[in-house]
Amino acid sequence: MDPDWNDSQPIYRQLRDMVVAMILDGILKQGDPLPSVRNVAAEYRVNPLTVLKAYQELVDADLVEKRRGLGMFVTAGAAPRLLETERLKFLAEQWPPIKATIQRLGLTTEDLMAAPAPASTPGKEG
Repeated sequence: MDPDWNDSQPIYRQLRDMVVAMILDGILKQGDPLPSVRNVAAEYRVNPLTVLKAYQELVDADLVEKRRGLGMFVTAGAAPRLLETERLKFLAEQWPPIKATIQRLGLTTEDLMAAPAPASTPGKEG
């Protein structure tokens, strides 16, 4: 199944974000192996170098470690570190326009809490 690639950012960043979401959602846990570069490239029909670049960003962020001859694995403490950085990123980048819209529409906390939850779509990260 092909994900809906977003034209606003490179595919390698979207692949990186998919792995980040899997770690945050507990799908990938400390010590778990990442899917091989070849498998991901074949499944999503992208160049293996694109997958490698996404994985390298995770290595550079110390979220994943390379084990020679074995593959790449989620590092110890990756989830808590990710949670902190992703929260800060959300509050800095996504929250301000959301907050402005809420204020513009005059929505209350009760309105927001009563709103139906969005339907989750398998394979999509939000």
